[in-house]
Amino acid sequence: MRSVWALAAMAALSVLTASTTTLAGEPKQGGVLRMYHRDSPANASILEGATYSVNVPFMGVFNNLVIYDQHIAQNSPETLRPELAESWSWGNDNKKLTFKLRQGVKWHDGKPFTSADVKCTFDLLMGKSQQKLRQNPRKAWYNEVNEITTSGDFEVSFDLKRPQPSLLAMLASGYTPVYPCHVSPADMRTHPVGTGPFKFVEFKANESIKLTRNPDYWKKGLPYLDGIEYTIITNRSTAILAFVAGKFDMTFPTHITIPLLKDIKSQAPNATCVVEPTNVSTNIIVNSTSAPFDNIDIRRAVALALDRKAFVDILFEGQADIGGTMLPQPQGVWGMPKDKLETIPGYGRDVNANREDAKKLMQKAGYGPDKHLAVKVSTRNLAEYRDPAVILIDQLKSIYIDGELDVVETANWFPKVARKDYMLGLNLTGNSVDDPDQSFYENYSCGSERNYTNYCNKEIEKLFDVQSQETDTSKRKPLVWDIDKKLQEDVARPIIFHARAGTCWQPYVKGITIMSNSSYNGFRYEDAWLDK
Repeated sequence: MRSVWALAAMAALSVLTASTTTLAGEPKQGGVLRMYHRDSPANASILEGATYSVNVPFMGVFNNLVIYDQHIAQNSPETLRPELAESWSWGNDNKKLTFKLRQGVKWHDGKPFTSADVKCTFDLLMGKSQQKLRQNPRKAWYNEVNEITTSGDFEVSFDLKRPQPSLLAMLASGYTPVYPCHVSPADMRTHPVGTGPFKFVEFKANESIKLTRNPDYWKKGLPYLDGIEYTIITNRSTAILAFVAGKFDMTFPTHITIPLLKDIKSQAPNATCVVEPTNVSTNIIVNSTSAPFDNIDIRRAVALALDRKAFVDILFEGQADIGGTMLPQPQGVWGMPKDKLETIPGYGRDVNANREDAKKLMQKAGYGPDKHLAVKVSTRNLAEYRDPAVILIDQLKSIYIDGELDVVETANWFPKVARKDYMLGLNLTGNSVDDPDQSFYENYSCGSERNYTNYCNKEIEKLFDVQSQETDTSKRKPLVWDIDKKLQEDVARPIIFHARAGTCWQPYVKGITIMSNSSYNGFRYEDAWLDK
């Protein structure tokens, strides 16, 4: 079981710049990875990003305290590995997590890494520092952290309000790099400084992103690459043609649809291509605090109107998964069983009956054959968003809703939905780890910056806390399923499908591991090489 999001994690090289005498199959030094990027990120700051368009090019600049083993296909607690931390331990009845830090690590500008940097990073994320992040989509991850304390330069502790076993999983996410104290959040947006295998060179908006090898990387001998270059190409067809022509070593991760995959294989038969779950749900976001979607009947009607199988058949030729908030089984650990899922209104197989129920709700709200509801359906200007948005608009016609597509550029999309400046949106939600705490607190807790729909149910939030403290997976799963079912019944953020997508790379690319359930955790590139 593997996931394509992490495909670039150990990805590729492209142009060999020095001769080598290594044995066949042995990694070679040198080369520059050439990859196209699907769009232009708003900035270079991972802590402020809400899209893996930031993680893909910039994760290699940084290190985490801990990280999932990049050579093992599926993330799990057993695959957590130390990184900037050498070790960790729990104390105080599992309410204190202490890390012993690695010594001798330097930031790319030569300054030493210490415990102060860890404290600065997480104080920043928790909103406790004088400096502020412009956007802070994952602040809710740390609601249970009282404070960060240091003991000397190489020990740091997270003091918790209550036990939260998932904290380690979230610290291992690609969204949790450690930032330097001495560089401002504003500078990290334009010229990030890290401790990772690659150093930032330049970011030209709508043109390119370039990284170069860190010769002083604390993992001796790594990385193998001399650098990484991303060319920003927003037209997917143009980018794929360039890959087929050999201009790029690898496609942008999880950017290839099933039909396009067939085209690539016919034109570049030697390319390696994989299709895997992405741990990204395509969903509907509704602004529940403003008319007309402050009316629960209209929100429920929208959910009942969905023909999920049609989305899967049209966009993926049947190769996608229908589920709730959590990644469906078997790739996902926490996905609802199918029989439980089908008890949720709108998930049943009789689409026509669901839509008849939806029409009754719309008529109750004052709409019908002679009075349609006109809405703008906002979505991000990427094919992965636009294509399902068009299908959604077509399906909503069946229940007296006339949708108009409102396309928003990437740099504006997340600020727009975070400030609730939309009526109804077609959204993609990437889960950076396969753990309910990440998904529930980030997307559904009251006041979370990434709770785009303003959903707030204090009773459900109490259940978030109950499942969060349960250390026995077999006991935790039913709690998670009940919460997930309730979120769907409340129309908090109707899930349409969980995508599968393809990624291709040239035959000389070596050192790739594809993870099954971690969208954002593997774009480090430090072990990748090319046999060319």
